[in-house]
Amino acid sequence: MRIQVLPFLVSILLVAGCALEKENTVEVKSPNVIFIAIDDLRPELGVYGNSIIQTPNLDKLASTGTAFSNHFVQVPTCGASRLSLLTGRRPTKMVHTWNDAIEIEISDLPEGGSPESFVHHLKRNGYYTVGIGKISHSADGLLYGYEDTVSTKRELPHSWDERPYDAGKWGTGWNAFFAYADGENRQSMKRQVKPYEAGEVDDDGYPDGLTTNLALAKLRELKDQSKPFFLGVGYFKPHLPFNAPKKYWDLYDRASIPISANPNIPLNINNKSLQKSGEFNVNYQLGDEKASLDKSVSDEYARKLNHAYYAAVSYIDAQVGILVEEVNQLGLAENTIIVVWGDHGWHLGDQRVWGKHTLFENALRSTLIINVPGTKHATKLNKDIVETVDIYPTLMELCGIIPPKDLHGESLVDLISDPNANHENLAFSYWKNGVSMRTEKYRLTMYIRDEKPTVELYDHLNDPMEKINIAAENQKMVDELMPLLKKEALEFIVNI
Repeated sequence: MRIQVLPFLVSILLVAGCALEKENTVEVKSPNVIFIAIDDLRPELGVYGNSIIQTPNLDKLASTGTAFSNHFVQVPTCGASRLSLLTGRRPTKMVHTWNDAIEIEISDLPEGGSPESFVHHLKRNGYYTVGIGKISHSADGLLYGYEDTVSTKRELPHSWDERPYDAGKWGTGWNAFFAYADGENRQSMKRQVKPYEAGEVDDDGYPDGLTTNLALAKLRELKDQSKPFFLGVGYFKPHLPFNAPKKYWDLYDRASIPISANPNIPLNINNKSLQKSGEFNVNYQLGDEKASLDKSVSDEYARKLNHAYYAAVSYIDAQVGILVEEVNQLGLAENTIIVVWGDHGWHLGDQRVWGKHTLFENALRSTLIINVPGTKHATKLNKDIVETVDIYPTLMELCGIIPPKDLHGESLVDLISDPNANHENLAFSYWKNGVSMRTEKYRLTMYIRDEKPTVELYDHLNDPMEKINIAAENQKMVDELMPLLKKEALEFIVNI
């Protein structure tokens, strides 16, 4: 892989001394990196074309950076998606699609020759690494069950120099993750809660505001360090419950908020390709209605839920704005790369699903914004097909670090400065017994199961909402694409 040192990282120092000793030396100053992980963030921002949602801070970040409009995750669930992010590798076996994949595959391993994550690789190459909030799967970086006592065991034992977290009045990271404004949480209320809340509180009346406060304090400390830093900030919202301070709900006229334009099950598929909104129904039992594949929820309730999701996104947008403003105030902006990543998408009633956990576009497509100071970003909205495993090699190239040889992705640095740069334009995603491949024109999905059909093909030029599976009448195209899918996913398919 080509490693380049970006112009903004190079400064020439003239060394004082007598004429015989005078020489030019080049100091390469590594950039700082702020990586912002946002749970369940669809590409539902102004920069992506949504004229209703209010996300001025993320839009501003994209306006001087690059937002990728066709970024796809490897797995449509939190823990497994983050495993691929951190390792730069696609799944090769079923465990890599599980929420506890990081705990199973990484947490108990001694520090070996290969880095456990890209954060670990940065640390080994001179970076001071700090993680706050949900970067890996755990809400606070520690391993314990939702209702257990907090442990001291780290999910990523070798990656972090510091892993602080402020759980506030909720007490534990997982209680904070499912927090309500009164200090209760989904667990303490035995799931007798609504999937939304408009809290009469300020920003720090929910845990993500506390995360911002902690990140600001940490930035002020990191500013004076001699080492470059990597700061990971993981925000919980807009993950269920869709809770946010009321002032963010008040940004919207609910009547103007759209509901899904695709609320029906696609034609020519088996319902096994979808899911029954279990997280939504079972864990939030006081919801106004239950979601079902049999029929859509009412338009009124769908609009209320979309309103709640929009409010939660606007709340997080405000947190990002506060964080970026502090970067500017501290004089860090000229040497700090900022990345914003959504760990997967979410069906907002699309295909009658409320949740993730499918191999459809709505669950797999998420936000990715990369802002590199001192670089001329060719376009603020790049339409190439990219995937989460591309982030690891991208960061290594931006930081001038040689990446491990076994990464599956490719650097996006060339695309940032040149939208016509050569790029594979393929993305692979995995869920349970299925594999999906996204090309510029098609999505091809194959399931290893008894229920028919087992192959789905969607034409994204003519059917971007994936309403009709056209595999049966387009066997020639299936035959053309299938070898590409099987070549990449063969090891995973064999291990199903």
